[in-house]
Amino acid sequence: MELKPDFVFRPLPEIDKPLEFALASATSPLGPLQDLVGTWVGHGFNTIWRPNHTPPGQDRFLELNLTLETLQVEEIKGAIPNRGLLQGDINMFGVTYLQQIQDRNVKAGLHIEPGIWATVPKTTNPAEVPTVVRMASIPHGTTILAQGVASSITGPPQIAPTDITPFAIGNPAQKFQFPESNLSIPSAFRSPPADIAGITQAMVNNPNSVLTTALTGQTILKTTVLNVSTHPILPVVGGGTSNTAFLQGTPAQGPNAVSALVSSVFWIETVKGPAGKPDFHQLQYTQTVLLNFNGLSWPHVTVGSLIRK
Repeated sequence: MELKPDFVFRPLPEIDKPLEFALASATSPLGPLQDLVGTWVGHGFNTIWRPNHTPPGQDRFLELNLTLETLQVEEIKGAIPNRGLLQGDINMFGVTYLQQIQDRNVKAGLHIEPGIWATVPKTTNPAEVPTVVRMASIPHGTTILAQGVASSITGPPQIAPTDITPFAIGNPAQKFQFPESNLSIPSAFRSPPADIAGITQAMVNNPNSVLTTALTGQTILKTTVLNVSTHPILPVVGGGTSNTAFLQGTPAQGPNAVSALVSSVFWIETVKGPAGKPDFHQLQYTQTVLLNFNGLSWPHVTVGSLIRK
């Protein structure tokens, strides 16, 4: 995926509104997105509860994957104009990206995601602080628009634990434990042992532990945090998911597997280089997709640690 060298956005006519982004720099209008540009490679971990339609009638299958990942990010040249009716026009700035994820053990392709990250300046209608937005298309039949806030901190990221335990739709406190999440219990409804070499119980219990382990021995000088969600109110107004008819199912019988909510945190880290070597950038992320089927929300968690080439 590559933009033509002479492609540059240009509002017609020009928008007479200054950029209002808290993290904008003198060197790039991309603000907190400026260090995303480039090609990133690395690895991570993926967990997904899939609906199951095979005998003997169990509704679930737990797929676990060690992953290999490539993420290509390219700057969109020029300001992206957005015309307003209730307030003045705004300029957005952004990047395109293509994410590709494979299973590390069997080399099967798992995920392709083309998308756009963009900065949105402070607005008066709605009254929102400067935000970032991620727009993505997923081949399985879902598109997402996740919006949120960016921040910058000194030192390493604060990575909270995450949990893949399913819960009643709309009630995260009502959890349901299933034997497939216990690797000591053999199951035909979990990825076979040969396909999950290198995956530990600690990783299944908390996929974000893969991220904290990757930070071992590193000195993180500063971190840019991009925190976005498809929730239509939190952290800001805007966002949502859209699913194909197959995923939505029928009103009478419910969905096959609706992607109901997507939340993710990306950390762009400046890592102190080894003795005599320059500092470098590392990208880490955690993403949770709530797949709704058979009355439960099933957390689908993906994490990754990537280095810019």
